This record gives sequence, structure tokens and C-alpha cells, in this order.
Amino acid sequence: MKEIVVDHICLLGEGTLWDTRRQSVCWIDILRGEIHEYHPATHEFKTISLHQMVGSIAVSEDGNFIAALKNGFAKVHRHSGEVRMIFNPEPHLPGNRFNDGKCDPAGRFWAGTMSHTDEPGKGSLYVLDEHLAVTKKMENVSISNGMAWSGDQETFYYIDTPTFSVAAFRYDQKNAKISEKRIVVQVPVGDGSPDGMTIDQEGMLWIAHWDGWQVTRWNPGTGKKILSIPFPAARVTCCCFGGPDFQDLYVSTARNGLSEEQLNDQPLAGSLFVIKDVGYKGLAAFEFNG
Repeated sequence: MKEIVVDHICLLGEGTLWDTRRQSVCWIDILRGEIHEYHPATHEFKTISLHQMVGSIAVSEDGNFIAALKNGFAKVHRHSGEVRMIFNPEPHLPGNRFNDGKCDPAGRFWAGTMSHTDEPGKGSLYVLDEHLAVTKKMENVSISNGMAWSGDQETFYYIDTPTFSVAAFRYDQKNAKISEKRIVVQVPVGDGSPDGMTIDQEGMLWIAHWDGWQVTRWNPGTGKKILSIPFPAARVTCCCFGGPDFQDLYVSTARNGLSEEQLNDQPLAGSLFVIKDVGYKGLAAFEFNG
């Protein structure tokens, strides 16, 4: 059964992340520049305002956040909300912003960019390492989105939304090299655009669908869709597993760009949902080691 996590509506909710150490769910509102955190055990809800758009976050080993903001990579102090900018790889592209991001098994933070106006090919995918150095891993990306690493840590899965596909790469954990690209999932256009993504303990991929009203589960070995879970919001943006045993599925949604008539039909758009004991187990998110 789907539940509303907390009585808060985001404009562009995204980036669901389970903080294993603190047993809390974190997510962002990209356009409002906010990081939200909720503790299910205590019902504590907290918001950090960053005063610029935020595309994605991850938890650092020191307990603070690493973030990909409108103006580049930054460290965000969890309690004070202080933002310390690290590096902006795209000062020459003011029409771009960061979007989805995650840490890899080695603790590097991967995050991609996109055009504010969804202009094709304007984005890139970057990696921030433990020395706070930034490397470009991919270019000519349109809407850099979902990422996941296989349980054996040898495959990197990646979504560039307008391709309606999931690409898989051979992943070298030692040097963050990705190679041998292949398409493992092709999403039907009628399913809605593939957005955020996570992976479960069985190696299956879970995809949130923008304008698709659903989260789906796919077998990357066969390319087959094996489950669809409907949501009462069209713009489903991201999903992650959380809870003490990683059996709760947290799902973010958005309401920006919807007409008044559409919002009347989906008043819960922008909410964070949870399905407790969804029937599958996820994996702990990797932390940033810088």
C-alpha cells in the first residue's frame, strides 16, 4: 500500500536517498533548492535551503552532504546548512544545470548536467573523486538521469532520458573507467520517460517514469519488464530502497509544468511516497569518501 511519507509537496521532488547510518530518507526539490530529510522512527522532518537549484545529493562519510548544484559541486553541512562550493565544470554553459547523481562503489560522486530548456546534447556526465578533482566521463548527453551499479560492481547502468533506454557499461572500480556500452533496456514511449533508477539485491533495475504514472522493474539480462507499480502522480521522478532491511520503496514525484486541470486530477503530485515491505530488497547507497 502506498503511503505519503510526510505532509510536504515539492515542486520538483527528486533524488530519493536512504541514509543507512541515520535511518532517514533524504530527497530534494530541484527548483526550490532544498534538501529534505525525514526520520520514520521519530517523524522528524527537516529542510535545508541551498539558495540555488540542486540536482542531486549523496551522504559523505563525515555525515554531511555532497551535492551537485546549479553552480557546481559543493559540500553541504548537514546541521548548519552551510554550502562550500568545490568546483564548477561548466561556467561557460550558464544555460545548464546539474541533474541526477550518485556515489559509486569506490565512493566517488557521479553527476550529470542538462540544459534548462532540454536542448539535446548539451549535457555531460562528471565524476568528483576523493581528492575533489572532477573528470568528465561522457558528453553529448541530453538529460543525464538515473544511475546504478551491479551487485558485483562490474557494471554501470545509466539513463539519458530522451533515449528511452538504459545503457550498461563495463565499470572499472579502481579507476572509474567505463567502456563497452550496450543497451540493456528499451523503454516503450507509452510507458513515460525513464527518469531515476535504482537496483535491487537480485540485480533487477527499478525505473521511475516521468509522465508515466509508474515505477517499473526490469531484468537487464533479458531486457524484459517484470513489474509495474502505478502512482497517483504522472511525474514520477526517482526511487530508492530504505528501511532497516531495505524493503521499503521510497518514490518522489513532481508537479511543475502541470496545468491547473492536471493538478486537480492529481493533488498528491510532488509528494514523497513509500511502499513498505514492497516484496523486494534493495542495497545500501554508497557514501562519498572525500
